[in-house]
Amino acid sequence: MDKQTALATNDRPSPPPITPVTPVQPAVGLEAKGITKSYRRGVWPRHRQIPVLRGADLMVGAGEVVGLVGENGSGKSTFMKILVGALAPDSGQVQVSGRIGYCPQEPVLYERLTCDEHLELFGVAYGMDTQAIRVAADGLYATLGFDRWRAARVEELSGGTRAKLNLALALLADPEVLLLDEPYAGFDWDTYLRFWDLTAERRAAGRSVVVISHFVTDQERFDRLVELRDGRTVSR
Repeated sequence: MDKQTALATNDRPSPPPITPVTPVQPAVGLEAKGITKSYRRGVWPRHRQIPVLRGADLMVGAGEVVGLVGENGSGKSTFMKILVGALAPDSGQVQVSGRIGYCPQEPVLYERLTCDEHLELFGVAYGMDTQAIRVAADGLYATLGFDRWRAARVEELSGGTRAKLNLALALLADPEVLLLDEPYAGFDWDTYLRFWDLTAERRAAGRSVVVISHFVTDQERFDRLVELRDGRTVSR
């Protein structure tokens, strides 16, 4: 290098310092903090408070599938009802980003309505137009495999088909957050596999899914497992 080139090189300004990149945190689909709930048992003056939840927390990111597990009687269904707003907590806060879909353990269905009528009724409640309801319903019938029962009344359906309709109603409006309480009870093996295909599609689309169960198989299908123990949540 000659003297002139060396001087030119020395005159160049120093590069700016590299700013550390902060990892981007996934958007939160659902967050519950410090949830408590007790039930009153007995009659006055001998009634007493039975604590069920003692400060349960749960955070689910967008595109995350979380399993909430616990023994029977641990308060899982109570926690779920609080998350969807069907039950008020004694204390604590729940925040949900976007629309929420809820598949209860016991289907809430009308015996004299057909599957089509259920989907239409729920679609209207969700604020969907007729075309959107029809397209979503057709897709769910095909995916869950109960298209031939669309004109049948609920009173004519088997337990497994009722479970499919129950799940379809929760999925109808393509919610950002989907909460499922023991969703595969009554599913045959084919429907069980279809359920997990649906769950994988929702994860890929950035949707949040919470599955409540008293036991979990196929743990690799979940991003995280959270256990409800003594009224509190513990990561597993």
